[in-house]
Amino acid sequence: MKTILLVDDDESIQLLYREEFKEAGYKVVSVYNGSEALDIFKEVSPDLVILDIQMPGLNGIEVLRQIKMVDSSMPVILNSAYQEFKQDLGAWASDEYVVKSSDIGELMAAVQKHIG
Repeated sequence: MKTILLVDDDESIQLLYREEFKEAGYKVVSVYNGSEALDIFKEVSPDLVILDIQMPGLNGIEVLRQIKMVDSSMPVILNSAYQEFKQDLGAWASDEYVVKSSDIGELMAAVQKHIG
């Protein structure tokens, strides 16, 4: 079973994504901020990371940078409510950029593209 590390400070987004990805056959480990993400990343060795950008403490772009320094081949999907972060040079290191929606079809397709 493939493992997804889900990093988002919004509890309702966490609940929705966790349930949808579990139903699709993935194991989901979720955390609420960037510091927790970096700690758990080393413990869990996920197959893919889904990162929110705007979070308290470390933002998603900084977490992305640190993850890529540890494992440059790790697929990371940035998932933000804000389209404008796509233009941020730091976001370009991600493998996908998906704008948040209650319909997670685009996010699910991106996950399947990277880890099956």
